[in-house]
Amino acid sequence: MSVQVENLEKNMAKLTIEVPAEELEKAIQAAYVKEKGKISIPGFRKGKVPRAMIEKMYGPGIFFEDAANTLISQEYPKAVEESGLDVVSRPEIDITQIEKGKPFIFTAEVAVKPEVTLGTYMGVQVTKEDIFVTDEELDAEIDKERESNARMITVEDRPVADGDTAVIDYEGFVDGEAFEGGKAENQPLVIGSHSFIDNFEEQLIGKNAGEEVVVNVTFPEEYHAPELAGKPAVFHVKINEIKSKELPDLDDEFAQDVSEFDTLAEYRESVKEKIQKRKENEAEHKREEEAIQKIVEDSQMEIPEAMINTQARSMVDDFANRIAQQGLSMEQYMQFTGMTVEQMLEQMKPDALKRIQNSLVLEAIAKDQDIQISEEEIEEELGKMAQMYGMPVDELKKLVGDSEKDSIKLDLSIQKAVKLVMEHVTE
Repeated sequence: MSVQVENLEKNMAKLTIEVPAEELEKAIQAAYVKEKGKISIPGFRKGKVPRAMIEKMYGPGIFFEDAANTLISQEYPKAVEESGLDVVSRPEIDITQIEKGKPFIFTAEVAVKPEVTLGTYMGVQVTKEDIFVTDEELDAEIDKERESNARMITVEDRPVADGDTAVIDYEGFVDGEAFEGGKAENQPLVIGSHSFIDNFEEQLIGKNAGEEVVVNVTFPEEYHAPELAGKPAVFHVKINEIKSKELPDLDDEFAQDVSEFDTLAEYRESVKEKIQKRKENEAEHKREEEAIQKIVEDSQMEIPEAMINTQARSMVDDFANRIAQQGLSMEQYMQFTGMTVEQMLEQMKPDALKRIQNSLVLEAIAKDQDIQISEEEIEEELGKMAQMYGMPVDELKKLVGDSEKDSIKLDLSIQKAVKLVMEHVTE
């Protein structure tokens, strides 16, 4: 394999990768061996058709696509390593020559990590914020704890009110016809949660248990089911039961139930301290963001669009993994929201650009300050990771190669760069 590098504008580069003809022949033969069992030609048993016969029947390029995919996946990483480029995007591949007896040639257009010209990064001025906890914030935090410890009681002496949970049977009709997914029994519905469409919940207020109600609503124009979008609907609803939250009394007994403290006064003080700490952490994060943003604005760098697209794609993939852990697929999410992957990628781009800029200036600061990461620091970080994953550190080390260690070093150096910047900010 040989590789030629052409530097393009805006931190883009083009790799022209040439693979010897004999390697192409091996890849074609491997594709034939893999696919021959799926090909039938009269007069030959399945899996026994000679390659020459298949190529005569279907054309000499029948195995080219599989062979090309194999060679690209094998040779592209080698070409990047040989080129010495710091590639920061997915490659845009173009096959320029694939022909028997000739070298296989393809190009890969990639984004290269931009150079950063740092502005002022020591003594950046940030906004000072006074941190204190108000009585309203303290009461609201304690009320959340009361809500989580509330018990549901059945209401029998009044109709449905805002905040109640109505247990209902319902069936929906559009144009007089019942529609799929529009029927349920003993469905709990929190009035005021706006979890049902339009003003469905409001029409149950003032109704009693056992009462049957006709609810008229209109589906939103952007509703995920196109056949229902924008259409008026009628729901026949029966209120089976009304439930209400009963909050625990705010007294010493409550404090003892939800904490290690004996009195309400002690519990309130501990909650206040937690809020204070949380607000201090949030304020420090805001100060860091402000400082880094000002450094970015005072620095110069040219971010290639391909790098932004790759970062946005990575963020979408991370989001997909997170919702998958909650049992929701991206297809389901797209149906519920009415979005497309392309729209989500476009929405992610501003944040993707910000992440790239922040990372690049912090890397540049770490380099400018010659920030070094010791083996002891890497060992300590691996220990933290092992604890987080619940596995012995020796087992984790077997999974960590040089590239993973380099990534850990980079993360630690960025953390040190942030610390350095914040030690020198002014307010």
